[in-house]
Amino acid sequence: MPKLAGVTAVFPAYNDAGTIPSMVMMALHALPDIADDYEVVVVNDGSRDRTAEMLSELEAHYPRLRVVTHPVNRGYGAALRSGFGLATKEWIFYTDGDAQYDPHEMRLLAQALRPDVDIVNGYKISRSDPLHRVIIGRLYHHFVRIVFGLPLRDTDCDFRLFRRGLFNRVTLESDSGTIALELVKKFHDAGAHFVEVPVHHYHRAYGQSQFFNFRRLVRTAVQLSSLWWKLVVVPRRAAPAAAPLPGAPAVETPNSGPGDPPRVN
Repeated sequence: MPKLAGVTAVFPAYNDAGTIPSMVMMALHALPDIADDYEVVVVNDGSRDRTAEMLSELEAHYPRLRVVTHPVNRGYGAALRSGFGLATKEWIFYTDGDAQYDPHEMRLLAQALRPDVDIVNGYKISRSDPLHRVIIGRLYHHFVRIVFGLPLRDTDCDFRLFRRGLFNRVTLESDSGTIALELVKKFHDAGAHFVEVPVHHYHRAYGQSQFFNFRRLVRTAVQLSSLWWKLVVVPRRAAPAAAPLPGAPAVETPNSGPGDPPRVN
């Protein structure tokens, strides 16, 4: 496999003291296999446990690691946007800091790259979560897949490798967990070429999910509605209607519209 020109691995971390050291170490072990020029960026999003202490010790020993700290918790999306903004390499890999994905498998993403591919999206072979989260996750996936017109197998898999240059075409705005959907939708609408590869998903061994509580779910629902309006409804309203041929009758297509997004190859 030819090595990539350069890779920045980004990890958002919130109360992940028990997992973020291993995530950083695994990334530093895997990155030399896919790029000679690489770095790791961890965003400590206002953690209240020993995450800051752990990262400080790691940063003192590993010069390729950079840590940015939010004094207060700003949200998953804000943490990722900070990390993406600090990335300096041609390719960006990201996953969560809670160790439910294995950074070694970024090699699988790199192996799927071809010259025309802009983003490699992981999809979970099997979700290792409590049953209620599995059910909610599948319902969420099918809902956003239909509503946002995304032909991906797993819209909710935060294990991705993509070209940093895509940010020349799109700007991310979400502060919450909806950033993953925003990223995929905006890249998709910008014409990015996706491929998908299977990756493993593991049981959470430390801490608890910050997403599955009532207040965050309500906030996510509000932001999801706003995202749908901005990324689906507004573009469809703004799309000019195709001019009919002279003398040709108007044809209505109730199941599609000029703003319907193209399918991913």
